[in-house]
Amino acid sequence: MGAWFAVGAAVVCALTPLAWIRAAALGRAHTVADVPARPTAVVLGAAAWDDGPSPLLARRLDLALALYREGRVERIVVSGDNREISRRETDTMTAYLVGHGVPDEHVEADRYGYRTWDTCVRVRDLYGVHEAVMVTQAFHLPRTIALARAAGIDAVGVGDRSMGARRRSTVIGYAREAGASLKALRDALLRPAPAHTEV
Repeated sequence: MGAWFAVGAAVVCALTPLAWIRAAALGRAHTVADVPARPTAVVLGAAAWDDGPSPLLARRLDLALALYREGRVERIVVSGDNREISRRETDTMTAYLVGHGVPDEHVEADRYGYRTWDTCVRVRDLYGVHEAVMVTQAFHLPRTIALARAAGIDAVGVGDRSMGARRRSTVIGYAREAGASLKALRDALLRPAPAHTEV
């Protein structure tokens, strides 16, 4: 009896964060064509390569470009790890967007977006984002929307659903969300300060 109780408790503990994320994001994931307009798109960082964004990051940026061109957003905030060790994600993201026609005054870079929670808190407090379209991969989108809403942002989102050449990265991304969801719920409850609080 005790063993079954332990198993049941473990299942509940594992499923509760996922259930919270799904409930918080319910009805808020959209396509470029049907997403409600917001003042700002927030693009979450991913791997940058020496010659530009990785395929996963490029897909996020292409979604942001489409949102901007369709008039769904007026500005784009890119958030990621801009240290040299990460090949300067936000510099890479900014260069890509400007190189594809977004005026540089409509792009802002949060260079300390080390984690999803940090990004949400920082863009709210330092970049004045209170309504946003969050842009990332589909596997990451529900958690991103849930954390943005927990941070007080009226968030909807658009996620890249393509698999393409980076199928392995996408599969790994879906798999890691189970563990990441527990950390997300902890962040939403404890509301830790981001690693950096300066622009």
